[in-house]
Amino acid sequence: MDIISTYGSTMVLFAAGVGFLMAWGIGANDVANAMGTSVGSKALTIKQAIIIAMIFEFAGAYLAGGEVTATIRNGIIDSSYYVNQPELLVYGMTAALLAAGTWLLVASYYGWPVSTTHSIVGAIVGFSAVGVGVDSVSWGAVIGIVGSWIITPLISGVIAYLIFVSSQKLIFNTSDPIKNAQRYVPIYMFMAGFMLSLVTIVKGLKHVGIDLPINEAFLVAGIIGLLVAIIGKFFISRIKIDPDADKEMHYANVEKIFAVLMVITACSMAFAHGSNDVANAIGPLAAVVSIVEQHGVITEQSNFTWWILPLGGVGIVLGLAIFGKRVMATIGSGITHLTPSRGFAAELAAASTVVIASGTGLPISTTQTLVGAVLGVGMARGIAALNLGVIRNIVISWVVTLPIGAGLSIIFFYILKAFFG
Repeated sequence: MDIISTYGSTMVLFAAGVGFLMAWGIGANDVANAMGTSVGSKALTIKQAIIIAMIFEFAGAYLAGGEVTATIRNGIIDSSYYVNQPELLVYGMTAALLAAGTWLLVASYYGWPVSTTHSIVGAIVGFSAVGVGVDSVSWGAVIGIVGSWIITPLISGVIAYLIFVSSQKLIFNTSDPIKNAQRYVPIYMFMAGFMLSLVTIVKGLKHVGIDLPINEAFLVAGIIGLLVAIIGKFFISRIKIDPDADKEMHYANVEKIFAVLMVITACSMAFAHGSNDVANAIGPLAAVVSIVEQHGVITEQSNFTWWILPLGGVGIVLGLAIFGKRVMATIGSGITHLTPSRGFAAELAAASTVVIASGTGLPISTTQTLVGAVLGVGMARGIAALNLGVIRNIVISWVVTLPIGAGLSIIFFYILKAFFG
């Protein structure tokens, strides 16, 4: 307790700095991969993607990032082990932020899309298991995360494959692609409006006190999807098409329709992502601030100090703007060649997987969901359409994320303990 009362202000300032570093890493890596499909398919330029992400990620983080958050992220560790030594939890959470932030910077530099959630979880597991005791970790939750490495990309990949194949059969591989686009694209618009509003309601708005029962969430999402489809059908019907133009020109016009859809999906995914994943940076920071303000008393819920959410939001935006291009390039063009229709299939599949995971309690990684969806779209065109070298590097980076996060966290934990102790 004496350590916290003596060094409390210093601890909070240092934790705020590494919390900002973590948010910066989330922007450079996680947000960049969420925008990569839009950029790679040429639906958006890099500058437009950054502007959209700046607005919607910050809005999601600030407006729906949460009034309160669990002190211990995702029930990974048992806080009762720290009651008599709260300063260890302060060291640990700060070390976890520094470890995960450092790994995200390295991964972003090499263009590897890694999971920020798994980075922070690995870091928290590392300091708690070694610094406090193996029993302080909820190993069941960790096993669930490891299992999600396979399950999450598989689900999103299968959904993306089905969406892409359906668009080929119903629209592109027909004698009149424009006419069929006018008929079927409103259905895709309904699916997009429904899934993206559902993911926003389920993952984004519960933090601001809007926590609808699942049946009401489905009803609201259905109404929004219907409105999106009606508006979309109206604008598509007004598109003037030259019936004498060749089929290639018709294909190009259909892709333009899907490009408009991709802009909508990019905005919605950015908002939902900002509201959900900002917790990876500010959850541990909120825990540190709460322990210091409560003079060493550990509470299960940490009330947010006013400056924490803006800090996370600004960090995410700057990380994307300064360092996001490398991961965008990997997702957008490194794995497989994307067009607006292929990119739309990937983003809609990713959103659908997030909804499924939220409903079933499956540990979710936005990164792995989106990479799996892009792989699914590539597989629909055959194995030759995939860059296997890039995929190998991505998978390796996923596997090493947990142990590297844990290892760095243990080192930083003992450095902080020695410095303050």
